[in-house]
Amino acid sequence: MIQLQSGKFTFEEYLAYEDETDNRYELIDGVLIPLPPESEPNLSIANYLFLILVNAGIPFRLVHPHSCEIQVPIIQAGDAANRYPDLVVLAEEHLKLTQKRLTLTLEMPPPRLVVEVVSPGKIASERDYERKPLQYAARGIQEYWIVDRQRQMVAVLCLESQRYVQTVFRGSARIHSPTFPQLSLTAEQIFALS
Repeated sequence: MIQLQSGKFTFEEYLAYEDETDNRYELIDGVLIPLPPESEPNLSIANYLFLILVNAGIPFRLVHPHSCEIQVPIIQAGDAANRYPDLVVLAEEHLKLTQKRLTLTLEMPPPRLVVEVVSPGKIASERDYERKPLQYAARGIQEYWIVDRQRQMVAVLCLESQRYVQTVFRGSARIHSPTFPQLSLTAEQIFALS
């Protein structure tokens, strides 16, 4: 276990930290903030998307619901230095790079797709719609989905000139993924679960 002199973690110290629990943390301003357990509807949606992606031909070892951590640039004070998206699709090269820990550091290529399922409440909504898109864009993540149960919509954000361009899908409209054009999926299918 790492001992801290200053009471604040660098990202490297955080990566070496072990507290002998299964807790997940966000590192915010050098402080470890425990993440609460995920809700059942959000878990179900992420697991459903896992099945859809694998059935569409994406190798199952590349698709990780609720288990992949991504180091992200800190854009403003109070931003987390790491995120745990609800679902991440890795590139093949990540398999060798994540043998010890399923953490994509800034030195590694970005994942192919990140999906966040919005939790109820203003803070969660602001984080998924405002803070995370800025950090994911700065990280170079080409495609980011926001799955919003309250609004019954899926926003697909695609990186163009270092900024996201958003397309919203509702109801029976087929979701278009530039990264995975073979997907046949609608918002209606996703929200039938919740």
